Amino acid sequence: MEDTFKTISDISKAIYTEKRSKFIAYAIPVSTVEEVKMTVDKYRKEYYDSRHVCWAYMLGADRDNFRSNDDGEPSGTAGKPILGQINSNDLTDILVVVIRYFGGIKLGTSGLIVAYREAAAEAIAESEIIEKTVDCIFAFAFEYPFMNDVMKIVKDLEPTIVKQEYDMDCLMILSIRKGKYKELVSKLEKVESLRFIEE
Repeated sequence: MEDTFKTISDISKAIYTEKRSKFIAYAIPVSTVEEVKMTVDKYRKEYYDSRHVCWAYMLGADRDNFRSNDDGEPSGTAGKPILGQINSNDLTDILVVVIRYFGGIKLGTSGLIVAYREAAAEAIAESEIIEKTVDCIFAFAFEYPFMNDVMKIVKDLEPTIVKQEYDMDCLMILSIRKGKYKELVSKLEKVESLRFIEE
């Protein structure tokens, strides 16, 4: 089971020109559809005098949340080629925006596809591709005398401690990569007094 995904670490930019048309491409790390909308709006405002602001995004570790937009270019000539570059690099949690300034010479359908594809490819090539883990976060409570049992498991499997509260009843929130989640939960289930809390 895959519990890692590839994304980009930071915003990158590339400029591609074809027959005097200028294509300014940005690759931007994003994690929600709201973020995508806000970012696209930002570039629309910034490049208000451009002819087209085309984009595509892919979200989620399963790479099953994606969309593309031709913004007035002939259907399938802009958004799809941009999305194709995201796909061919196996990336997710990414938005690629390509802004076009028309140079007076029509590129034709195939010319547009190539230009948008190349602009997107160059922006992605400029970015640093990083690998992230798919993490599961969960909470549980246990009685203070069983602290050592819990901490031994935590030490063995090395999850990230998101939050901890120690009282007569102790609370802990852990984050661990998906691949180790079942093992961690099954070990914790054996600790006396421990109960999982629905988030």
